[in-house]
Amino acid sequence: MTRFYATTPIYYVNAEPHLGHAYTTIVGDSLTRWHRLLGDEVKFLTGTDEHGLKIQQAAEAAGMSPQEFTDSIAPKFSEAWDRLNIANDDFIRTTEPRHKAAVVELLQRCYDAGDIELDTFAGKYCVACEEYYSDEELGDGDLCPIHQRPVEYFEEENYFFRLSRFEDRLLDWYAKHPKAMTPEHRGNEAIGLIKGGLRDFSISRTSLEWGIPLPWDSKHVTYVWFDALTNYLAAIGFGDGSDAYKDWWPVDYHLIGKDIVRQHCVYWPAMLLSAGVEPPNGWAIGGWLLSGGEKMSKTSGNVIDPLDTIEEIGLDGFRYYVLAETPYGTDGDFTWEGLVGRYNSDLANNLGNLMARVATVVAKKCGGIGTTPNPDSALAPAAATAFEATAAGWDIVQPSRALDATWQLIRATNAHLETNEPWKAEPGPAVDAVMGDALEALRIVAILASPAIPDTAQAIWERIGMPGKVLDQRLPAAATWGQYTPGEAVTKGESLFPRIKS
Repeated sequence: MTRFYATTPIYYVNAEPHLGHAYTTIVGDSLTRWHRLLGDEVKFLTGTDEHGLKIQQAAEAAGMSPQEFTDSIAPKFSEAWDRLNIANDDFIRTTEPRHKAAVVELLQRCYDAGDIELDTFAGKYCVACEEYYSDEELGDGDLCPIHQRPVEYFEEENYFFRLSRFEDRLLDWYAKHPKAMTPEHRGNEAIGLIKGGLRDFSISRTSLEWGIPLPWDSKHVTYVWFDALTNYLAAIGFGDGSDAYKDWWPVDYHLIGKDIVRQHCVYWPAMLLSAGVEPPNGWAIGGWLLSGGEKMSKTSGNVIDPLDTIEEIGLDGFRYYVLAETPYGTDGDFTWEGLVGRYNSDLANNLGNLMARVATVVAKKCGGIGTTPNPDSALAPAAATAFEATAAGWDIVQPSRALDATWQLIRATNAHLETNEPWKAEPGPAVDAVMGDALEALRIVAILASPAIPDTAQAIWERIGMPGKVLDQRLPAAATWGQYTPGEAVTKGESLFPRIKS
């Protein structure tokens, strides 16, 4: 059995979950659901980042200890993912003992390799980014290029990771793994960062208390990247004294946003190479879901709560929109008008209407009982094409392409019904064959769409009379034409996606 390991970033607990967090998590959830359909043994990891200066500051502002503060916020992420039907296999918090053990192990390996050294540093630092910036990188008024707020000046004795030593090694590694970063244009940005020259980066602070002490110098607390990034290894047993983590490592995909490419695609593989650990197999680099043309952030005040949205549009309607609307890797602007438009077009008019139409005609013309599909149906090639294109989309982490391919089968099935007009014909073998074709198409659609809209897919599965659970099907065999089981009751039920007035 093939193993498939995918991760989201761990999310800072200085604010509650918002749409930006939900976007990457839903992509990861859908991708790993697809791999479960393929029969892979899957591990899907998400979690929370709970150390660092901005967490300490947020806790102080709330009148709480850092641990009390993180304990109050971290469960809200886990609860949000439950509400969004996220099937993660693990949820890691960086305050857990297993994480501390992994961080200490990675730090010690890099220190023993001679790639961490003590130095003095003075520079301009963005607390929100947890990143130092040069004057050339800052905007007018020393504004952070990401958060558009003033940076702070810090000067202190730090330990540094000698990233500057890894330029050639990183370029050589990426040359041997040209498809490690997807989509390609995001990968090119990472290569550009490496070729532009690498600066050593600070990995410790003496002025910070909320974090993990360095194993060789307890006066220093490690922060940010050696702490946060190591969660991906901590969740699979790195640092437990065994090599069991190698059962899952290298990770297949880190799903990340474009704003953390430098840290994930430059810093992280260099750290791993220093520690004698293989770099990841892949990074899937997403753009931002913007609100009002800007990245969502607590600072900007444009945060959208995904749980508010699902109250209005339904869970699967929301999941479908964030996956289908924007090609992964590009920026998208979240709007209510866009959400309603795609919901009504793809879900209400296409999928929902197809299910209702099939159930209605089967009730009137076939006695409410499912019929046998035609092995030579004109829809059989459309179903085969839909599966191949859907699989290709998920294979390159392009949910919008995968869903468009699945929806081509929905459109083809609606067109097949329009051509044959079974509602106008007398009951008999011809009508039975047409409706059997439509039911078989719906069976395959339910499987292919289930990573994105799992609850709706299961509802369709049950309404067309299929036994068991759609998530227990295994591809590619389950997508082969002709497996619909006739003779079961077909039920219409309530509308899957009632139209919404814009």
